[in-house]
Amino acid sequence: MIITRSPLRISFFGGGTDYPAWFESSGGGSVLSTSIDKYCHISARFLPQFFDHRSRIAYSKVELVNSVDEIEHPVVRHALNFVGIKDGVEIHNFDDLPARSGMGSSSSFTVGLLHALSALKGERVSRERLAKDAIHIEQNLLRENVGCQDQVAAAYGGLNKISFGGKEKIKIEPIILSDARKKFFQDHLMLFFTGRSRYASEIAAEQVKNTPQKSNELKAMLTMVDDAVKVLQGGDLNDFGKMLHETWQLKRSLSSKITNSLIDEAYDAGRGAGASGGKLLGAGGGGFLLFFANPELHGRIKTSLSKLLHIPFSFENDGSQIIYEQKKHPQLA
Repeated sequence: MIITRSPLRISFFGGGTDYPAWFESSGGGSVLSTSIDKYCHISARFLPQFFDHRSRIAYSKVELVNSVDEIEHPVVRHALNFVGIKDGVEIHNFDDLPARSGMGSSSSFTVGLLHALSALKGERVSRERLAKDAIHIEQNLLRENVGCQDQVAAAYGGLNKISFGGKEKIKIEPIILSDARKKFFQDHLMLFFTGRSRYASEIAAEQVKNTPQKSNELKAMLTMVDDAVKVLQGGDLNDFGKMLHETWQLKRSLSSKITNSLIDEAYDAGRGAGASGGKLLGAGGGGFLLFFANPELHGRIKTSLSKLLHIPFSFENDGSQIIYEQKKHPQLA
């Protein structure tokens, strides 16, 4: 049996420029993001041949099937074929946060599953390969409207500037901060769940369609990545919150489906209680709101957003990991 743990992520700046529709025609894209200590866990083993079914896939539902082609879960079906596993398997998924909520959970699932299945075959894969294979499955095999940042964040982990210059050109630049400055930064961040989940690919479809008409907005969002890195490395960190507010105004203009009255009301309440800025994470339509605020104001902000669930978190640096491994022959598992 193999168990993998792959982190979810918070994307601060540059979201939208990691879509091929943008960076393949504009000359490049980049994002500033961090992985956090909320994870997607995947367990995988070869299933003994003592059952009426050949494979068991457990996530929000349980599938009992006799062939890979019968599997309804599209990522599992494509990943098994991609990795080349023909024996019967048992796969379980359990997450720390709700799926389809803007934290990159779908890509963490794909990365973690590829990691587990490769290890089940006795193969060790690089972080680069995990990220690129996950991108290939989601964009080319599943034909989903997704970018490239979530797969990289899940595979590598850490606080990074990630640049995209083509399908085979991904550059990861870790943002090095002192422990004290990193803690100061982290202590200013707050995360709230809106209570709504959504399918990112459906929300992003309109944004991708609008890309040619939104080049000025995307260029501005791209410029803010380097500006934010400079702030983190030596500027006034209070400016970070103001920049989050600015990028949220740009992001919400990319598509009519990104925000709604519930999100706008919650965002305005957080700002009204003292947050200098924030944004909705992910493609839009629901999920998690991120705020930047002086820690002394966090209590007031929690009160103003009492109808939403506050989620404490910490940064993490490990990326996708194998946290348990027990190798046995399929018939002895």
